[in-house]
Amino acid sequence: MPIDTRTKILATIGPSTSSKTMLEKLVKAGVDAFRFNFSHGTHEEHAERLKIVRDLSEKHKRHLTVIADLQGPKLRVGTFKQDKVLLKKGQHFVLDMKDIPGDETRVNLPHKEIFEVLNAGDKLLLNDGNIELQVVSNHKYVADTIVKVGGYLSAHKGVNLPNVKLPISAITDKDKKDLEFALNQGVDWVCLSFVQSVSDVRTARKLIGKRAWIISKLEKPSAIDELDDIIKESDGIMVARGDLGVECPIHTVPVLQKRIVKACRKFARPVIVATQMLESMINNPTPTRAEVSDVATAVFDGADTVMLSAETAAGSYPAEAVEMMHHIIKQVEENDTYYAQLQRDLDLSDCDDVADAITYAAAEMSQILPNIAAVVTYTSSGMTALSMARERPSAPIISITASPLVAQRLGIVWGVKSTVCDKIFKDFNKIRENALNAAKVCKIGKKGDYLVVTAGYPIGEAGITNLLHTVQI
Repeated sequence: MPIDTRTKILATIGPSTSSKTMLEKLVKAGVDAFRFNFSHGTHEEHAERLKIVRDLSEKHKRHLTVIADLQGPKLRVGTFKQDKVLLKKGQHFVLDMKDIPGDETRVNLPHKEIFEVLNAGDKLLLNDGNIELQVVSNHKYVADTIVKVGGYLSAHKGVNLPNVKLPISAITDKDKKDLEFALNQGVDWVCLSFVQSVSDVRTARKLIGKRAWIISKLEKPSAIDELDDIIKESDGIMVARGDLGVECPIHTVPVLQKRIVKACRKFARPVIVATQMLESMINNPTPTRAEVSDVATAVFDGADTVMLSAETAAGSYPAEAVEMMHHIIKQVEENDTYYAQLQRDLDLSDCDDVADAITYAAAEMSQILPNIAAVVTYTSSGMTALSMARERPSAPIISITASPLVAQRLGIVWGVKSTVCDKIFKDFNKIRENALNAAKVCKIGKKGDYLVVTAGYPIGEAGITNLLHTVQI
């Protein structure tokens, strides 16, 4: 199918989208990638759904991307004697390690790491930030707090500690089991939840190696403090606005989103904007005007991918949500200011090698020459395609690779449509032939149009981009 939008759509699979029929509807509606949320579901359920996705990829001749999203270190309170308790502003409330049901005066907090770093004056947010506690004292795994913002609290609600860096790994024992399963299933990307520092990404890299690419989810203020280092160490980034909006003042999230997206483009890393994009479509067939504007803003910002969570995982209108997101993306990308804005936002201050210069020149050619149907990149590892996508050319990007795995990984990268060659050609004269064939397969261009081609010579050697060539269809 021809590329009619550059920004990609990532849909979360769940109870509403577990069947082959529904998953195929999502593919036809415009989904480019599927997120498997390992906070829910069994390995058997994930394996069954992943097989369906791979079968649909083959059926529709689409390199659909599969992302395994690890749960990470979820911090939660324990249980209560009643269904829920009411915490009133100004009252004292105790957090402790006692494994017994709580009441209006105390509750179990089964995370000794939290007690090890809590100090008087620290703030704890419970139940998605709806309840705020301030620490009065902390001694021997018993923290006395005072309720600053009250509300109802029930069992296993989440706990957030803004501006507190916890001595815990981003990868739990559960994550390690889920990770090994996901890698054995051949997922393309792995999402790390609650990344606090660049060391978390390095730890994951040791476990994952080259078996998948890594997406770091930015949810903690400490991760923002190490933003550039985390981006450079990761293969991709997710702006996880849910917990980010709890950990950071919620009014700062739009500015942080723009900052993160811009930094990811600088370092040629794909970036996903996620959480509550079309939230009302969980229960309604149409979104709010504010949600439409939110999706449009992410596209205008230059996000590679926009994500649907509960809208497709548990919503009543999953296909309609995808269709709506597709229409919003298309509307923005057809706006006269879209590409001009993306060019103004590009930061090339750290780009000083030959490959960067080649891709920059290719993008410029696509802007100034008439009848440019596409920019074609030859890539062994995927890096040339990432570099080309950073430039956000107005022409589609066709990636030619010998690796189906690389083609699948590139499915969440802005503007890239991948084709796979059966072998890597070392004959320079094949560059033209393969580019023309790739454009034909992608149904892009007409007779007389031009293709701008970037490649490395010798063909097939990773890490080399030193050729810029034009081919007429």
